[in-house]
Amino acid sequence: MLLRYSAQAQGKPHKRAEIYTAREHAISRRDIDPEAVKIVRRLKSAGHSAYIVGGAVRDLLAGKKPKDFDVATDAAPRQIKRIFRNSRIIGKRFRLVHIFFPDKIIEVSTFRAPDSGGDTNVFGTIQEDVARRDFTLNALYYCPLEEIIIDYIGGVRDIRKKKIVPLIPLKVIFSEDPVRMLRAVKYAAILGFSLSFLTRRRIKAQASLLAGISGSRLTEELYKILQSGEAAPIFREMYALGIVRYFIPGLDKRLKAQVFRESFFAALTAHDTAAFRGMERSLMIAPLIEDYVKLLAREALPEKLQFKDAYGAVKKMLHPIVAANKDIAIALVPLFRRKKPSRPPKRGAGREKLRPAASRLSAAQV
Repeated sequence: MLLRYSAQAQGKPHKRAEIYTAREHAISRRDIDPEAVKIVRRLKSAGHSAYIVGGAVRDLLAGKKPKDFDVATDAAPRQIKRIFRNSRIIGKRFRLVHIFFPDKIIEVSTFRAPDSGGDTNVFGTIQEDVARRDFTLNALYYCPLEEIIIDYIGGVRDIRKKKIVPLIPLKVIFSEDPVRMLRAVKYAAILGFSLSFLTRRRIKAQASLLAGISGSRLTEELYKILQSGEAAPIFREMYALGIVRYFIPGLDKRLKAQVFRESFFAALTAHDTAAFRGMERSLMIAPLIEDYVKLLAREALPEKLQFKDAYGAVKKMLHPIVAANKDIAIALVPLFRRKKPSRPPKRGAGREKLRPAASRLSAAQV
């Protein structure tokens, strides 16, 4: 292992970072997105430092296949845009650059400095960028050209120990951004890592802070969970920690019934076997609402449940999640579909096949 030093005020050397070589970290450059490698190479050729960061490095070290490859650099957004014509600057709270390729978008961020007077567009050094990250496993910097990992905070060791260690003090990490609670649980389930007793206790104590997060942010986190392939264990842990109560209160209320809870988690487990990146959102919503709609149909006896009533009830149950209206409607369609006729339809009845669903759901169909 190589070490990176800096001089203290007294002139004494001070260890800043540990550098893992290719032999020590075992990440193969063949596993790195070639477009991300090109971005790093071009930024370095232009005189900047650049690294693959965050989730991609974490997943590769944990033996998982990354879904995205993000790049961090000391180049400012406008400098990045001048280097890459196929790019666009996005964001107001913190400016990022999206570089477009035919089948993907790679996000490039500038090293961030600590907040200064509420201005989040303050750029800094790589060491300052480390301090802005949430957990040690997300604060690793990989150079695909030199094939080294730069580790300022012991993130490699934490990954090898299968631990999720907050980089920000526990007393403030979740109050600064409550969404980190969802991410901590998600990382633990996907990677097979453990949350410490103190972290779990802090999440339980501060789960109510999620009630103040915008519906749009919670919705994006929900979809990431539902396409992770580990939605069932993630939701189980969130329910045990009291997170679902503030994430999706209407669902939490139903999960208190054991029969509903067992059926719900069985549906999520089945969903996980088919989940994939880019899955249509209507398919991701389906396991969340299937058992709820069947329950509504039973409660509607002796009447039949109307499609419009189920639609309204699902919207209310999912709040504050802001799923698109069309996605909810499409997810409901299979639950209201008529049974296939036992004999061929009469001539001229072909139009009936184009109707996606019956307008009512009876108890016999659930």
